Amino acid sequence: MTEHTRIPLACVIGHPIAHSRSPALHGYWLRRYGIKGHYVPIDIAPLELNELLRILPRLGFVGANVTIPHKEAILNIADIVTDRAALIGAANTLIFRKDGKIHADNTDGSGFIANLRQNAPHWVPAAGPAVVLGAGGAARAVVAALIEVGVPEIRLMNRTRARADALRSDFGAKVHVHEWVQAANLLEDAAMLVNTTSLGMTGKPDLNIPLDRLNPHALVTDLVYTPLKTQLLIEAEARGNPVVDGLGMLLHQAAPGFERWFGIRPDVDEATRKAVLSA
Repeated sequence: MTEHTRIPLACVIGHPIAHSRSPALHGYWLRRYGIKGHYVPIDIAPLELNELLRILPRLGFVGANVTIPHKEAILNIADIVTDRAALIGAANTLIFRKDGKIHADNTDGSGFIANLRQNAPHWVPAAGPAVVLGAGGAARAVVAALIEVGVPEIRLMNRTRARADALRSDFGAKVHVHEWVQAANLLEDAAMLVNTTSLGMTGKPDLNIPLDRLNPHALVTDLVYTPLKTQLLIEAEARGNPVVDGLGMLLHQAAPGFERWFGIRPDVDEATRKAVLSA
């Protein structure tokens, strides 16, 4: 099933990492496809990251997922960085190659689009502007993906204006930066609203954006998946807007890495979703 002479190992690296659902997801896929492999969480502080990544391949690890706060730092450690990861400025998927080199990629954007395609099949990227809240690593992946699939305009807002301006300078004329307080005024003719911030996550403040002016046909999606239905999605759904939660993005962004490490492209289906939710 794989070419490895040893049982292949993979992991998710973060700090902290106990909250991650990636071990439940990959563990489910390993059992589902009868693969003799393991996927484990590793909590590592930033100062120890480089040393860890050089040791893991010698221990039988074939790859890793990377999450907060290491996704940007990985680019300075990896030997090979894909154009996509370089543009986004962060990586979430590592392959430990047989020649000893670390290959870094970013699958967040493709996972985001795959989630929309699966759960909002009538969404048309060219239908109108997208309002994107946040300007961190996840926002950069989302903006890159939206531009790639043909969204005509990205209206970007972040509580720290300078970070939004930096994103705009990297991604070009389709990105227009607005003040955070203007968010409600920019929804009327938008075809899509995306929250990439942690607002609305369990333990965080709610995202308080009035939806009164939101086009009733606009798609609303939230990258937060704990809780699965954030207050933003609850309010949008109550208005009749189509909504997509963030769990599907987690599932879809994980599939390419699993395929590279373990040799099988896993299905992202309702059984997968239920397995992760019940973990």
